[in-house]
Amino acid sequence: MTDPRQSQSIFTRGAVDLGALAARNTAAAQRPAPSDTPATPAGANVIEVTEATFQADVIERSLTVPVVIDFYVAGSAPDLQFSPLLVKLATESAGAWVLARVDVETSPRLAQMFRIQNIPFIVAIVGGQPVDAFNQALPEPHLRQWIDAVLKAAGVEVEQPEDPRMLAADDAMAEGDLEAAEAAYRKILDETPGDIVAESGLAQVGLLRRTDGVDIAGALGAAQAAPDDVAAQLLAADVEVLTGEADQAYARLVALIRRTAGDDRETVRKHLVSLFTVAGPDDPAVAKARRALASALF
Repeated sequence: MTDPRQSQSIFTRGAVDLGALAARNTAAAQRPAPSDTPATPAGANVIEVTEATFQADVIERSLTVPVVIDFYVAGSAPDLQFSPLLVKLATESAGAWVLARVDVETSPRLAQMFRIQNIPFIVAIVGGQPVDAFNQALPEPHLRQWIDAVLKAAGVEVEQPEDPRMLAADDAMAEGDLEAAEAAYRKILDETPGDIVAESGLAQVGLLRRTDGVDIAGALGAAQAAPDDVAAQLLAADVEVLTGEADQAYARLVALIRRTAGDDRETVRKHLVSLFTVAGPDDPAVAKARRALASALF
């Protein structure tokens, strides 16, 4: 598992022997914590961890629930700007995972064990072992993706909450404000490249723009009268997708690809792929049409 921004993993710098650390801390964990050590509330989603409490609060706890460690320096920029985001997501998780905060200045042995060179440094512990880490402040969408991947690796069923950015984009398109919808979908893709839903939404905006004010019957009739007119066939395919006849649209363009060459063929291919994006990759009709497209091209 890697994080969404492909930041450096702890595994590229040697394994972390948590077992050795646990053994070394067993006696310390059994001693009462100093009076200035923050208490560890039972069942809390956000806890402060020290060298003395690391075994119980992180290693043992991770046997039943994923633990994400936030190594920080009190009052530093990451502590003030990034750590609150982790706290927010941990609080929202309703116990699906626990955030363990470790001040590297007061717990230097933990920092040494994890070979921490800079902060923020975030590591996920599952089943008593580190499974992934990153060492840079991530935007909230990427952080959510990383946490979801950690939970899935731990066998936790992840319920995807509704994305308010997507809801706003969909609302704009439903209201016919294509400019606002396009801007919203592009913003999502800037923040979360490859988001399939946003790509589909953006493709739908393009489809609606191309078919705005088009006479459906007239477009289909023009395509029937001129089977080799590329522009007419593309518009007819758009109309068919818009009216729920996507299978027919795909077949139309695959057949046109078989009859064209050069730039015309590439234009048709790109248009067909854009229509696939409208439906999304999981649509059975898209899978079937992709096979037909591959056959027509090769």
